Amino acid sequence: MTDYKVLNEQLRALVEGIPHPIANLANASALLWQALPELNWAGFYLRKGDRLVLGPFQGKTACIEIPLGRGVCGTAAAEDQTMLVEDVHGFCGHIACDSASNSEIVVPLHQNGAVAAVLDLDSPVKKRFSDADRAGLEAFAAILEQAAFLPNLE
Repeated sequence: MTDYKVLNEQLRALVEGIPHPIANLANASALLWQALPELNWAGFYLRKGDRLVLGPFQGKTACIEIPLGRGVCGTAAAEDQTMLVEDVHGFCGHIACDSASNSEIVVPLHQNGAVAAVLDLDSPVKKRFSDADRAGLEAFAAILEQAAFLPNLE
């Protein structure tokens, strides 16, 4: 089981006071990749208009653009809610960037009150993510939000 208190303290130490948003997101994705077992992708999609654009990540190559409302990432962004999907093959409209992915969790990140990005984690293991992961990752996202994490994509 992941110790999210320690993980989130590590993130805070990495990003607080650092004025380089892309570097912060790169370090955040690397931290998740190292700390969480059974992942095959960990990273960010950044909102640009009505699309999410690939940001810093760890894992195999990924989809570059995702329309809002499509797939787990686009749905999480459009509905502004964390999506915990135990089996992505049962999720209507799932976008399979990596056919090895079986479960996924996506957490929206906000800037100026609006969804500005999503944190996306994929696993080859069905039911990999729990409510404890949801709570820990939402706290992780809140740290990034407080660090004014995003570059200007407009």
